[in-house]
Amino acid sequence: MKKIGFIGAGNMAQAMIQGIIASQLCAPEEIQVYNHRYAPTLEKVVHTYQVTPQLDLATFLAEVEVIILAVKPPIVPQVIEQMKDHLRPTQVIVSIAAGVTIAQIQATISNPVIRVMPNTPAMVGAGMSSISPSKEVTADVLEEVRTVVDSFGKSEVVPESMMDAVVGVSGSAPAYVYLFIEALADGAVAEGMPRKQAYEFAAQTVLGSAKMVLETGKHPGELKDMVCSPGGTTIAAVQSLEESQFRAATIKAVRTAAQKNAAMSN
Repeated sequence: MKKIGFIGAGNMAQAMIQGIIASQLCAPEEIQVYNHRYAPTLEKVVHTYQVTPQLDLATFLAEVEVIILAVKPPIVPQVIEQMKDHLRPTQVIVSIAAGVTIAQIQATISNPVIRVMPNTPAMVGAGMSSISPSKEVTADVLEEVRTVVDSFGKSEVVPESMMDAVVGVSGSAPAYVYLFIEALADGAVAEGMPRKQAYEFAAQTVLGSAKMVLETGKHPGELKDMVCSPGGTTIAAVQSLEESQFRAATIKAVRTAAQKNAAMSN
């Protein structure tokens, strides 16, 4: 495994670090984490995962081969500008910043770039990530980065042109699912179920339903039909959802997130 370094130590960086260590891809102390000062987030990561902190950017870049940009999108241009005089041609930049394109990064540096769009379930080892490489990325490097990404969930290699759709269907989508779980629980509470129990029923049902889609290979519509008995409770509920434009609202949400990401890339 090439030496990995993180610029940034927020929640997503921590999820990735946790996955890398849990999968034993490398020893904790071999993972370098840079921040310009010993901030509380860096202190937490060092204490929790026993990674190696770096406060000097030049020293950090001399130590690593795969550089994971885990900073907020508006900060990326500033960080790239600071990095450009210290990079080696063989170093690979992995960016998880939403809305920042490969072209925008390579306008300042010529290194190979891989865009990765993970989502927050990576924090429990169940993330879904897209991987989009620039043309300079070799097959070996791509496979190595995919191994890292798969350590905290699943991934698919997609063209960068699909990134807006990825944001809509997975990057932002955990928020829609949490809303759905909350609404399911609210309905059960309205029927007299205790709140804590309602969340457990709702969340486990969503988890199990997702596993059914992934593990059976059946179309979601076919799985839905398996639950809908003629004249039964489920088909009545489905009709109610259709009358409330449930699917139309969900499609609109996905496309709204995608369009917002596209606007951020301009």
